[in-house]
Amino acid sequence: MTQYIIRRVLLSLITLFGIIAIVFVIARLLPGDPCLSALGERATAEICDAFNERFGLNEPILVQFGLYIQQVFTGDLGESIRYGRPVTDILIERLPTTVELAVYALIFASIVGVGLGLVSALRRNSRTDVSTMFVAIVGVSVPIFVLALLLQFSFAVALPNVTEGLFGVRVGLPPSGRLSPGLEFQSLPQAFGLQDLGGIAEGALNFVSGLYTISFLITLQWEQWLDAVKHLILPVIALGTISLAIIARITRSSLLEVMGLDYIRTARAKGVSERSVLRKHAFRNAMIPVVTIIGLQLGLLLAGAVLTETVFNLTGVGRTMYESIEARDYIVVQAFTLIIAVIYLTVNLVVDISYAFLDPRIRLS
Repeated sequence: MTQYIIRRVLLSLITLFGIIAIVFVIARLLPGDPCLSALGERATAEICDAFNERFGLNEPILVQFGLYIQQVFTGDLGESIRYGRPVTDILIERLPTTVELAVYALIFASIVGVGLGLVSALRRNSRTDVSTMFVAIVGVSVPIFVLALLLQFSFAVALPNVTEGLFGVRVGLPPSGRLSPGLEFQSLPQAFGLQDLGGIAEGALNFVSGLYTISFLITLQWEQWLDAVKHLILPVIALGTISLAIIARITRSSLLEVMGLDYIRTARAKGVSERSVLRKHAFRNAMIPVVTIIGLQLGLLLAGAVLTETVFNLTGVGRTMYESIEARDYIVVQAFTLIIAVIYLTVNLVVDISYAFLDPRIRLS
């Protein structure tokens, strides 16, 4: 078991190094000059020379890569070319939005997807099965930005108009943003009087403050918490629907395959109840490919966050990455890619380790 975990950790570190190297090279192969993109008409030859020297862009690419690796190991992610601020500060501001969106979308997709797949497999070839798989196919087929616009129109425009006409009260969901205008936002350092901590402690508190649904619970700001939840519902559904459909289909096919194996028939022949067969024998083994696909969906959710954040006017990692690529802001692109890669590899490492608990054969090997 220990050797298995060590092997997976080493493979994850090698993968991370490869991702850093590939992104570093690709970022510099993009057409355009960072100085011209950042300064526009003010970019004279002299200013651009000073600009390139400041950010180390006048060095050979191997030297730049070596300096960047050295910075990463010291915890310094550099300074943004576009914003002129430390990338760490930008991450603390914008990463919580994407993390909150992706995590809730993954939870939504996993719970509903596994549930629909389970119901569909237990009622194979019934109307429920056909209806569930039809919904799954539609969910995979509809692009995120189309679904997001449909949800905005349905729940932020059409539904309030209908409820106002029928009941005289507008009931709907917010179409964009993270909080309604006018609501007071109190961060964790402000709430507990810890503004002058400085360093990692204050950065961690500011990061958690950006996770609105968590920080508002901690500070007991119930009105703000409810408002933040309402603002998350439509983006989470839009982002998580494709993953939900994939998880539902994988759950159904995996469970049906396991239910047809010999040891399931043997358990039934011994008189074991159908519920026990499903819970103790079938479901656990069927979950191995499902857990794999759930871990892989995190990458899809982080990629889909670019469109979701744009449509719902959320300033997160996805939107910042898009703007930074346009502005040739290599420092931000590299730093954000590094953080996303670490999150993705960590989740997949947890998934790999979970195999050992789901399948004893992996533990023994």
